[in-house]
Formats: sequence, structure tokens, C-alpha cells
Amino acid sequence: MAPNIKAIPLILFGVLLNAGAQICLKKGLTHGMSFELGALVKLFQQPWILAGLACYAVSVVVWLKALSMVEVNYAYPFLALGFIANALMAKAWLGEIIPPIRWLSLAIIVLGVALQAWSGKTP
Repeated sequence: MAPNIKAIPLILFGVLLNAGAQICLKKGLTHGMSFELGALVKLFQQPWILAGLACYAVSVVVWLKALSMVEVNYAYPFLALGFIANALMAKAWLGEIIPPIRWLSLAIIVLGVALQAWSGKTP
């Protein structure tokens, strides 16, 4: 199997972890945010905030493995799929509304990522 194809599951897993991190962080901000030291200490003790940071940490490790397999100019555009993953997760778990024009823009992003993925040549 070509290295580009082998890296795609890792890339997609990293994208999902990154989007999941955003959802966790948002859930952890139910009481808002302040830059005061005491408030920041309490914030970083919130389970959702810790889960979001953990998702980020794991996504970096996964991303490093993916980058070791493919060129960065091949892998990086896949990060745009995070917009779609984030929108779907925000709708499902945060109850956010996604207007039709945003769905259209997300579809255009998917098309762009698909085109760049198919453009990859195997070394």
C-alpha cells in the first residue's frame, strides 16, 4: 500500500481528535473565562478542559507519525476537514445551529480536500 494511503487513517484520526478537543474545551467553559490567576487555576481543573488538552496532546503525536509518512503539503490540507468534524460535533453535542450557507461552504471544503488527496503521487 502506498505511504500516502497508509497515512490517511492517521491524518483523519488526528483531525477528529483536534475537533474533539474543541468540543471538550467549549463544554469546559460553561462558567465563562477570566484571565485572573485563581479563575485560570479552576479552569484547568475542569474535567472537560483536561479532556480537551489530552485530545490535543494525542493529536500531536498522531500528527507527527502521519508527517513521518507523507509530505507536509499532502497532509496539511486534510486539517480543513476539521471544519466539518467540528461542525458535526458541535451540532450533535452542543446543540449548535448550522445555517444552510455554512453547510454549502463545508461541502466546498470537502471537495477541495478530496481533490488535493487524489492529486498525491506515490513516491
